[in-house]
Amino acid sequence: MTKTAVSDPPRVRLTCRRVVITGAAIGRTTAHLFRAEGAQLVLVDSNASALQAEAGSDIALALDIPDPQAAMCAVTGAAADLGGLDRLVNCAGIMQTGPTADVTPEVWRAVIDVNLSGSFFMAQTCLPFLQQAEGSSIVNNASGAGLLPNGKGLAAYAASKGGVIAMTKALASDLAPAIRVNCICPGMVDTPMADAPVW
Repeated sequence: MTKTAVSDPPRVRLTCRRVVITGAAIGRTTAHLFRAEGAQLVLVDSNASALQAEAGSDIALALDIPDPQAAMCAVTGAAADLGGLDRLVNCAGIMQTGPTADVTPEVWRAVIDVNLSGSFFMAQTCLPFLQQAEGSSIVNNASGAGLLPNGKGLAAYAASKGGVIAMTKALASDLAPAIRVNCICPGMVDTPMADAPVW
């Protein structure tokens, strides 16, 4: 007798979960995985055209996350549409590389503003909604460069990602036990950011 293979049913573990993902164009795989698990998504990115192409039926917010007031307005509206928020995934980031002697104030501030300040302000923006949800969490996308900046020309980027790691630890302590806060520290990922301009 021949046995018929039975495939496992698809896992849908995040039904009714409402997830904000910043840097959603770069973080498209993250968005795909959450969507496959049944989550409702709020996709945030400064690249409006890439965001619309990615969003589908999700809520798409084109905004610069270092702007706290714009973030608060947009996220509050999205939370109202979804009836709250359960998760925040901070994927937004920029990288500009070049010799330390050539780092300009503008480059330094731009990298810190997006990678570190943007992650903090988005967490702050989502906090009132996460506090109302059970089992809520924040995941910050840091970098291996924040742990061991062993490449050349990474001063601003490594500083910003090292700050994300320290900030994550501080938020984890501050928001426990109601909200879990973690970060991941990946290496180089094949995204347009890997082709960062040299100033």
